[in-house]
Amino acid sequence: MADRLLLRGGYVVTMDEQIGDIPGGDVLVEGDTIAQVGRDIAAADAEVIDAQGKVVIPGFIDTHRHTWETAIRGCAPDATLDDYFVEVLDTFAPLYRPEDVYASNLAGALECLNAGITTLVDWSHINNTSEHPDAAIQGLKDAGIRAVYAYGTANTSLQAYWFNSTIVMPREDIERVRVQYFNSDQGLLTMALATRGPGFCTDEVVRAEWEMARDLGLPITVHVAMGRLAGRWGMVKHLERLQLLYPDTTYIHCCHFSDEEWQLVASSRGKVSIAPQVEMQMGHGWPPILKAIQFGLRPSLSIDVVTTVPGDMFTEMRCAFACERAHLHEAAWPTDTPVSKDTFTTRDILKMATINGAHVVLQEDRIGSLTPGKKADIVVIDGGAVNTAPLFDPVATVVICADVSNVDTVIVDGRIVKRDGKLLADWEAARRRVEASRDYLIEARERKQAA
Repeated sequence: MADRLLLRGGYVVTMDEQIGDIPGGDVLVEGDTIAQVGRDIAAADAEVIDAQGKVVIPGFIDTHRHTWETAIRGCAPDATLDDYFVEVLDTFAPLYRPEDVYASNLAGALECLNAGITTLVDWSHINNTSEHPDAAIQGLKDAGIRAVYAYGTANTSLQAYWFNSTIVMPREDIERVRVQYFNSDQGLLTMALATRGPGFCTDEVVRAEWEMARDLGLPITVHVAMGRLAGRWGMVKHLERLQLLYPDTTYIHCCHFSDEEWQLVASSRGKVSIAPQVEMQMGHGWPPILKAIQFGLRPSLSIDVVTTVPGDMFTEMRCAFACERAHLHEAAWPTDTPVSKDTFTTRDILKMATINGAHVVLQEDRIGSLTPGKKADIVVIDGGAVNTAPLFDPVATVVICADVSNVDTVIVDGRIVKRDGKLLADWEAARRRVEASRDYLIEARERKQAA
């Protein structure tokens, strides 16, 4: 592979407000870095990728996915959030072996790359043994994705880990993983701590895990304010009482925040991840996108679980756009006032899927826009397909028209991982491996239920 790549003649949507969009634009990549963005870039020795008639965007960023669940994809299509805890966390999770986590993370990360998701927060609450995190990390490495590995709890007992739990995550193993795999915070893979938070844990456990994160220099990611139970707990208010509000904490879902809690997150410069498809479908609550924006936050998008929803960002963007537009129209109905089309736009949605995601994963200086000096995480969308042609508005093409089949080229850290619509990885081997895990898990569940 050439050390220099030149994407030539595409409609470049940089997501950099200073550079803007460039019709007929070029992007020059040198090594792992974007070197130039503009028109008629001269680079005689570069490998040229013809982007004419295509849309060039930064890679999508998924700020929260339980990638380990790939092996049981679609196992809970009709589940509510309450059902999910029983059908997935209490039934399948205790059965997972390290090899099942590896198979799921490899296949799940390749799924992301195939769909143009170049950065993934792997919310890995499947660490049933000390071998499980090693398997999860190896799966991400072998896929070649940029990822934040978020070390979570074991899931060997729903009652023990998720109902006022007194179990602190194993500091010794977390320190081992931090030292062994994540000595630098600048690599393709970085680390976070996936904590449970107030309500799910006693105050003593919450304090211990937050302090562990501070001691090890790890950002925190936590589910809050969703569903019948957690939606009523006032988890952020509780964290304030414990004096544990930090700017490097990502709050996931946030569906039932009070205005006071929104202000607490904003004042502490916290980050927000919203998963609209899951939230609408499983009963977490209404996706609070405009509410987050109202308080000056920059919400990002995430997929959550492929047990119940699709694993691509196109579905997520459309769901988010429809949800908030519906909210606006509903609010305007009683007063018979029009909703401005500029109140919430497709470009706002694309920001959530790209530059806002970089903000949330604390890497906005490295990824999220096609800005010279940033890492070369780039996606090319085919604008000439039956569902995208003719190319009229490139942002609308990405947000409203395109799907995974239109992802033509994917570049991560300057390396091509998908070309001409095909993954370069050995997908067939990954598929066989994850199917074998599926078969094992189904058989193990049947044995467990028969016992």
